[in-house]
Amino acid sequence: MSPDEFLIEHESATRLSIFLGALLLLAALECLAPRRQRSFSRPRRWPTNLAIAAIDTLALRFLLPVLAVGSALWAEMNQIGLMQIFALPLGLEILLAILLLDALVYGQHVAFHRIPLLWRVHRVHHTDRDIDVTTALRFHPLEILLSMLLKITFVVLLGAPVEGVICFEIILNAMAMFNHANISLPARLDARLRLFLVTPDMHRVHHSIDMGEHNRNFGFSLSCWDRIFATYKAQPRLGHDGMIIGLSHHQDARPCRLGWSLLLPFRRH
Repeated sequence: MSPDEFLIEHESATRLSIFLGALLLLAALECLAPRRQRSFSRPRRWPTNLAIAAIDTLALRFLLPVLAVGSALWAEMNQIGLMQIFALPLGLEILLAILLLDALVYGQHVAFHRIPLLWRVHRVHHTDRDIDVTTALRFHPLEILLSMLLKITFVVLLGAPVEGVICFEIILNAMAMFNHANISLPARLDARLRLFLVTPDMHRVHHSIDMGEHNRNFGFSLSCWDRIFATYKAQPRLGHDGMIIGLSHHQDARPCRLGWSLLLPFRRH
């Protein structure tokens, strides 16, 4: 069995194993080398963030008949999409799919900030008073469903290879947890990594209460999109220890509550 065949056949187990491994590793690193002091303890915040992630998973499984990987299989079987028309080497197709899907996620993230109706849903993510590995899982189910519908549409139009979509999903999940993690990286390592990847210090700026910083650093995996589209900001004005995380209207304990978080998109503030 070739590596790509193994990846397709064991997609769910592979993705789950990498997800859990990354989650546990980053959570351990947060204990060993934290970047910031917490406003709330893990037992206060994590149950809500993890419960939201569980609800998201159930919503995808029960409300959508097919997800991104399934849509890639369908497009391939029916020879639909640009990559099905132009026969390129598989390795190049996988690389292009990863790059283009990452650009899509960047554009989607910008749209969720700029369009008021979408922001009502996305702000659930930004109300977290701390930023750590579980913040990467704190997305309202409506946002997860909308994001998946957009991704499915793009995958079918692109005709992306199944292997490329699987690799992208694995990279996106791992990178989202990495760049939300409350870990302290040596300054030199951070500077080198962020030439290509979104680092925790780079993404933390995006969670600042300062709107001039909050609307910067939209990338999830590759840092190039923020540089290309002039949304990059290197450091927060008050420094990483002095910056305030979250949104100005929600500087209290309410974001720690599951019910409040799920109902937030339907509230005025």
